[in-house]
Amino acid sequence: MQTPPASAPSPTSAPLMTHRQILFVIFGLMAGMFLSALDQTIVGTSMRTIADDLDGMSLQAWVTTAYLIVSCISTPIYGKLSDIFGRRPLFLIAITVFLIGSLLAGMSHSMYELAVFRAIQGLGAGGLMALPLTIMGDMLAPRERAKYQGYFLAVFGISSVIGPLIGGVLSGATTILGITGWRWVFLINIPIGIVALFIVIRFLHIPHFKRPVRIDWWGAVTVIVAAVPLLLVAEQGRTWGWWSFTSVACYVTGVLGIVLFIVAERLMGDDALIPLKLFRSSTFSMATVLGVFVGFGMFGAMMTVPLYLQLVNGATPTESGFMMLPMILGLMISSIASGQVIARTGKYRLFPTLGTAFMAAGFLLFTFATADKPVWFMMAGMLLVGLGLGQLMQTLTIASQNSVGPRDIGVATSASTFFRQIGGTLGTAVLFSVLFTRIPDTLGAAFGNPTIVAGVKAAASDPAVLADPANAGILALLQNPAGLGTALDGDTSFLNAADPRLSQPFLVGFNDATVTVFWVSLVVVLIAFVLSLFLKVDPLRKTSALQEAADEHAAAQATERASEAMIAQHAADTMGALVEPGLDSDEFERPGRA
Repeated sequence: MQTPPASAPSPTSAPLMTHRQILFVIFGLMAGMFLSALDQTIVGTSMRTIADDLDGMSLQAWVTTAYLIVSCISTPIYGKLSDIFGRRPLFLIAITVFLIGSLLAGMSHSMYELAVFRAIQGLGAGGLMALPLTIMGDMLAPRERAKYQGYFLAVFGISSVIGPLIGGVLSGATTILGITGWRWVFLINIPIGIVALFIVIRFLHIPHFKRPVRIDWWGAVTVIVAAVPLLLVAEQGRTWGWWSFTSVACYVTGVLGIVLFIVAERLMGDDALIPLKLFRSSTFSMATVLGVFVGFGMFGAMMTVPLYLQLVNGATPTESGFMMLPMILGLMISSIASGQVIARTGKYRLFPTLGTAFMAAGFLLFTFATADKPVWFMMAGMLLVGLGLGQLMQTLTIASQNSVGPRDIGVATSASTFFRQIGGTLGTAVLFSVLFTRIPDTLGAAFGNPTIVAGVKAAASDPAVLADPANAGILALLQNPAGLGTALDGDTSFLNAADPRLSQPFLVGFNDATVTVFWVSLVVVLIAFVLSLFLKVDPLRKTSALQEAADEHAAAQATERASEAMIAQHAADTMGALVEPGLDSDEFERPGRA
């Protein structure tokens, strides 16, 4: 009698990780992300001091550019490699590389060295930005994920507040423990990073199910060829000239790189660095496009608003960091609130639209800014922008992760982060280009205002004003009107403590130029608002990618065992048919005998 084949066992439904284990993993991820988030804010307030010490004020843009470009292009590479080799080893590598770059940056002796070492930091930062969200996508079902992502935004908020403060304190100190103060801006990462490494090694243990794959070397090469020239011209185009030979060469190289990248990814199929099949999902495609626009608006706000607070409102770098609190507060409040709603209802359709609406309202308020408006006016706009960002940052990531299968969580998350960084880099470059292009015109208009001119003339004829050294810089500029148009392109310390009547045209000119930037940001965010209306929402999965992968792995093993059992049973049945019970082998071999 033939025995039926063993049936495949049902996939496991028991959770792979307990709530306590998940929290420990989150602590490790937060420690790693804190390194990257702090580094983005702590360096900005210190760069002027660093450039003065290394005698390279004109080269400071390269320090920022090197970090941004390398961190941007390494993001999708980390995502793909973590899909192949596992999240934990790649996260440990990212922290280690970041720490090496930090140590070297703290030992720099020239701006050229600092730019190279910041690039090494960026190589690690690409993993620190992408992998925590990827690991979260592995561990938690989309409905649960929104609750925990509030922790990450809290890290981002805290680092945004204390970063400028720490940067100002460290760069303001002559020496600390016998080392130049600004070098601790980078060296402070070492103890923090060691703690992060310990936490990750101790607690970050998540299963990894290996599968046969090809490494997309051509994809990695062509994404570099595509991204580097375009990011480079975005950062340096205003200095080179947008249609200079160097800029045009970057355009051509970048476009050629994009074409080659698409060809390489099509040939690699599912093993591609950014599989093109991801874009077959309308949800993923729209979330990615929205991410570019949101990154444009987010980085534009975070770069221009602190500069506005420092120049127009007279805040120090440290004070401007604290003045950004409303944006961080709004971001955290809306993130936590939207996360709770998503976790309880499983619905997130409203948040991309509502988030872009809040951001648009914030930028609209910014467009009414004037040089004599109180600080609270800008802080109200920042609160609205923060309330919008908090609803968008996690929701778009969840939408991207939920639109793909478990095996593509890594590449989907890193691709989403990559395109948002592209948008942020372009936003920073475009908005600063608009700002400094407009400043000569707005300064000219301010110095043509009869009321302002009357105040300047009255101050310039006041003996007390003439005797005050704080007014010497502006008075020198007034003696050379040809240089007024570029007066705000470099060192603006001549405005500090100057007579308000003398500084007013500069403040009004900068305010009016910045308002143009806010109008550009408003248009971009309004486009994102319209696009959000067409975002197709897929029901959020109730199981994590890790659980799905485990169930799929268990089912595959069960099917394999069932197949082996069927083959063995078939062989046994065949032998039973050939050798009947009760016949010896001699009788079986002689024909004609019954």
